[in-house]
Amino acid sequence: MPRAVDALGSACARSRDTKTDTINRALVVFDLVLDLTERGGGSLTVRNPDGGTERVHLL
Repeated sequence: MPRAVDALGSACARSRDTKTDTINRALVVFDLVLDLTERGGGSLTVRNPDGGTERVHLL
């Protein structure tokens, strides 16, 4: 769990949101990622600012 605690602290510091707001936002994003992954056959394609793309596979 230390990794999750560190990630929560980092996200809160970067967004300046409370822990509750950050967790709620993370759950919404996670649900979206699951939907996109299901539509993409288990992976997502991410477009980088430089125009390049990366394929991300979620395990």
